[in-house]
Amino acid sequence: MADLRFGIIGWGYWGPKIARNLEGLPRVSVAMVADTDKNRLASISLHQPWIHTTTLPEDIFRSDVDAVVIAAPVRVHYQLAKQALLHGKHVLVEKPLTTSVAEAEELIELAREKKLVLMVGHTFEYSPAVNELRKLVQSGDLGKIFSVETERLNLGLFRNDINVIWDLAPHDVSILLYLFGKKPEQVKVQAHAHLQSRIHDIAHLDLEFADGMTAHVHVSWLHPCKVRRVTIIGDARMVVYDDTNPAEMVKIYNKGADVHADPVVSYRLGAITIPHIDWMEPLRLECEDFATAIRTGRPPRASGEVGLAVVQVLAAVQEALERQERVSATVTVQ
Repeated sequence: MADLRFGIIGWGYWGPKIARNLEGLPRVSVAMVADTDKNRLASISLHQPWIHTTTLPEDIFRSDVDAVVIAAPVRVHYQLAKQALLHGKHVLVEKPLTTSVAEAEELIELAREKKLVLMVGHTFEYSPAVNELRKLVQSGDLGKIFSVETERLNLGLFRNDINVIWDLAPHDVSILLYLFGKKPEQVKVQAHAHLQSRIHDIAHLDLEFADGMTAHVHVSWLHPCKVRRVTIIGDARMVVYDDTNPAEMVKIYNKGADVHADPVVSYRLGAITIPHIDWMEPLRLECEDFATAIRTGRPPRASGEVGLAVVQVLAAVQEALERQERVSATVTVQ
């Protein structure tokens, strides 16, 4: 098994977490870190002196590292990923891959031409709890899926370069696409900018699928409680995934409602099942998949194509939002 050397661009929230998980893998090392903040780099030099630091991403591109992790702001994802690929580096980009469908397609084609791995940081696709949900969905245990509701709410972290849709919704859209293996045909959106002009901090996305399934995605930077929840409503059973409850992340409810010929709705109220989940840190599994893909040439689970699918949905939501704001009108309620 070959040794792999990684460079990381961005040492804010995610960079150190990714480095910790990469360093925990066999025959893997973090060799270089680039960041514009010299104080962050000074901390690395003090506590991890074996890591070379620089303020210039180009130093990493020109180095002998095998792969580059991009944990920088979304606005630079495309340019940094493109430069890394052009320099022959495998690339893992934090979500979202880009904010443009055309840019995502270009990166995928470039990685294909160069025979390099392009991967996106859709961490929740590696969550054991989300994979338990996927088994329930794909086995048919929940019956026909009527609807899905996701909630990703918190107070902050506020951004000034992207809105809450591009910041938080990639998680939930990637979960939906991973669970069901299909993209929505139609999207609707309501979003509001309360604290910063034109930077939407609360949003509601409605997704409609060809088979009649619907999904509602609620994201917010302006909520008093941290909520990370997915509710799936099937005609046989229902399930709730709560990422903030480690002891009971997944609960399966033997509940439902049926309409009979009269037509009276009857309710089914059964037991609640809490499956055992063998927990591993999703980010560790993500980093492991990246390293394995580099060594074997096998596409990673969260490949560039998967990242493109998420960007396509988010771009459609953004287009719907902008169109709605262009034609919005005020109606007086009488």
